Amino acid sequence: MNMKIRSRIAEAVLPNTPVARKSRAVLAIRKCLHKDGTWAFLLLLPNILGFLAFTLIPVFVSFFLSFTSWDMLTPIKWVGMDNYADLLKDETFVKVFWNTIYFAAISVPLGMVIALFLAVALDQNIRFKKFYRAAYFLPVVSSMVAVAVVWQFIYNPEYGLLNYFLSLFGIKGPNWLTSTVWAMPAVIITSIWKNVGFNMLIFLAGLQGIGDSYYEAADMDGARWHHKFLFITVPLLSPTTFFVTVMSFISSFQVFDTVFLMTQGGPARSTSVIVHYLYENAFKYFNMGYASAMAYILFFMVFIITLIQFWRQKKWGIN
Repeated sequence: MNMKIRSRIAEAVLPNTPVARKSRAVLAIRKCLHKDGTWAFLLLLPNILGFLAFTLIPVFVSFFLSFTSWDMLTPIKWVGMDNYADLLKDETFVKVFWNTIYFAAISVPLGMVIALFLAVALDQNIRFKKFYRAAYFLPVVSSMVAVAVVWQFIYNPEYGLLNYFLSLFGIKGPNWLTSTVWAMPAVIITSIWKNVGFNMLIFLAGLQGIGDSYYEAADMDGARWHHKFLFITVPLLSPTTFFVTVMSFISSFQVFDTVFLMTQGGPARSTSVIVHYLYENAFKYFNMGYASAMAYILFFMVFIITLIQFWRQKKWGIN
């Protein structure tokens, strides 16, 4: 018998007693559990609660805090737009802002070129292809702490592998992580090495989605490999390239662990980026309002750059 009919019969027949009310409640629960939407909501509930507790609510709280002065010990004090005005006059913030731009402007294009080169190379019929793919992806799943330790050893000016390699050619290597000139390039190289495998995998998936018929037709016309790459691979790979570009820029503006573990933002803040400076203000100086304002400046930077990328998506040949 249909659950709806049972409910109506129970309402009509059963008297208004505690037992009857309990029976009607059981029927109502059973009716609710027979709906797919109920089970979907119950299965999604843990994720919904986690999203509310650790993402959505903190976003609104931090937005409120960006207009206040709060050190986590004294009462919250409303200061309006003072935090945002102070950021524009903060020389350290201006420096870390340009450091972040520098990091993104170098690491994103260079990392994408290397990832595309590796993806094209590993899309060929070569021996041990699966081994190479796994080897290049391994740094992505490696702990950043382990990666930082290895690269600090490589960059060591006295017994590091990099300076030893340069000495074979008669070149005296610099003090990589203690030089205001070379510290940021060293961090960029480490970041690219750590993350290039992920972009390589995305490009590889895009390459495998391009049909062989395009290349066969190009072979019949006598096209060389660079012609096929420029006029077939690059245009047909444009949706993948667009995705990798957007995700890489977002990731580069949020870089923190590489800087924190390798240089602590030094020397002389030459490697300090926005997220690192935000972390210091929030958890070292306990200036939560100022740090929250900084977080929203970073948010608007990423938001604007992402909008520009989507506005230019037609240039990539994406409908």
